Amino acid sequence: MKKTAAFILSALSLCAASVTAAQEPNNIEARREARRAAWAAMGIEEYVPPEIKTGTAEEIGAWDAPDATQGVAADENHFYAVANYVIGKYDRETGELVKRWIGKRGGLIGHLNSCYEEAGRLYCANSNHPNLPMASSIEIFDAKTMTHMDSKSLGILDEGSLVWFDHYMDGWIAGFAQYDDETGLPYKDHTYATVVTFDKEWRKTGGYALPASILEKMAPQAASGGAIGPDGRLYVMGHDLPEIYVLNFPDMGPTLVHCATIAVPAEGQAFDFDPEEPDRVWAISRPRGKVVSFRLPAME
Repeated sequence: MKKTAAFILSALSLCAASVTAAQEPNNIEARREARRAAWAAMGIEEYVPPEIKTGTAEEIGAWDAPDATQGVAADENHFYAVANYVIGKYDRETGELVKRWIGKRGGLIGHLNSCYEEAGRLYCANSNHPNLPMASSIEIFDAKTMTHMDSKSLGILDEGSLVWFDHYMDGWIAGFAQYDDETGLPYKDHTYATVVTFDKEWRKTGGYALPASILEKMAPQAASGGAIGPDGRLYVMGHDLPEIYVLNFPDMGPTLVHCATIAVPAEGQAFDFDPEEPDRVWAISRPRGKVVSFRLPAME
């Protein structure tokens, strides 16, 4: 008799558990509402992202450059159109070709993504894209003679393919891409694209995630260009949209803060700030086969 009673009690308990499980979604929402009420009583507010401001850049000029397929760099007298294994040096006033560095198809430098000029040298981000595993290097060229000078291999990094880098603090800041297509890793999509900080010897010191608001615009690619602006913010461009995104470094947490989107006359890719005019940017229009220059609007 006792065994029968115990069995009945056990069955009733199972039935009650089943009913509770069936009501679980409602209970979860009720608990969430209770937590929200408790947070409100303690003065805890919901996080509201900052307003994303918008603006439009003013085009200054455009120059034909058949090698403008990945990005562009600029100094006081020239701009440098960047292709996978070609860099074209042009007079920035006339647009006349001065000289080219030309690598070899399938050679040791296969995918130059971006460059910038400093003290007579071009510093360029290179990767083995579309090959796997992803490996990257820094390639340095003499801007006067357009000859290759030096190389710094970063090897295979979990972060992905190097697409841009710039000075930051006492070291470096760099952007790495992940891809959704067959050139990417099967276990990482474009949302794994990241921004990493390094010391002067290229030892990792930290990093940031890109905000969802720009990741969804860059799909299935990543930020193809990036640079620290004269205001200390990070500016990035995607792969094919005519927009520059302005990002603040967060006071806390791992994710950069999207504060502005600027419409520009360039369909993504790598860009460079003008060395003399802080609000002037050099970029490329790959569909038009041109290097373009434009002025950014004043942003608070």
